[in-house]
Amino acid sequence: MDQSPDQPPKIEAPRGMYPGRMDDRGRVKLPAPFKEYLEQQVEKKLFVTSLDRRIAQIYPIHCWRETEKFMENFSEDPFAAENIAFNAADLGAETEMDSQGRVLFSPELRRELGLEDQPVHLYAFGGHIEVLSEAVYEERKRAATAKPVEDRAKLRQAGMK
Repeated sequence: MDQSPDQPPKIEAPRGMYPGRMDDRGRVKLPAPFKEYLEQQVEKKLFVTSLDRRIAQIYPIHCWRETEKFMENFSEDPFAAENIAFNAADLGAETEMDSQGRVLFSPELRRELGLEDQPVHLYAFGGHIEVLSEAVYEERKRAATAKPVEDRAKLRQAGMK
């Protein structure tokens, strides 16, 4: 059965948090599990951006199309969707991973997020790759570890196993 670009095969993203580093040319060399994940995608094009001007995202292009479609159809707060779309366009650029597993970030994105020639932390979420600066990683870690027992209890009550 042939797969259309709109219905790519379901490829599982890697799990876990991985260290990385942005080099002086604005490229992040992806850890092997992320490189393999992106190599399995039907389309090789990526969209690298930030929706919140704090955390970068690397989207396989088919995932980015789904996000664009969601924003275009979000009627609950169209101004919020328009603002997020603006951020994505303002900081984003299409690219491809090179043969060594490096992904180029636009100069605007890396300056805005303070990523130039810095360590980063990567994890997969929702089909794309989140790229956190050291400062944002530490902030998120503090927030996530503030009340883990209560957070887990809420999710279990909602049906998480």
